[in-house]
Amino acid sequence: MSARAVLRWPDRRLRMAADPVTEIDDGVHALWDEMIAVMEAMPGVGLAAVQLGEMRALAVVDASTKRGQAVRMANPEILHASVELRPHEEASPCLPGVAATIERPRAVTVRFLNADGAMEERDFVGLWATSVQHQIDHLQGRMYFDRLGRVKRDMLLRRARKLT
Repeated sequence: MSARAVLRWPDRRLRMAADPVTEIDDGVHALWDEMIAVMEAMPGVGLAAVQLGEMRALAVVDASTKRGQAVRMANPEILHASVELRPHEEASPCLPGVAATIERPRAVTVRFLNADGAMEERDFVGLWATSVQHQIDHLQGRMYFDRLGRVKRDMLLRRARKLT
């Protein structure tokens, strides 16, 4: 199976909120499998379904060093975020060739429907937390550069346009 192409900025779907998932069925499992394949091929540490043009609130994250530890999430929501921030250089295959340092909470507690269709709460720390928050932003129609000030955001988008 060939991997589906990732949407490129400024595709309007990247600015739309994803629809909640009501049931974990074979179609959701197949999409999660495809998302993991695309994430691994980048290589990346996370992917939201909207990045593939699927407007469903689905995300995968794998920030492990050995890989193969992907967490599959439907309807993820942050319940708690640490006050301590962690800077990390973020990028997206939707806007290739550019990146920016974003400060996000170092740890988050997230509630989501897991691969078994059960509600789960899990704590994520460090790169895992950064990636989960990045994917939730995508599911809400936000991109990482929305967290930058206007001047830095405009500079990043100008650089990205020059690369296309």
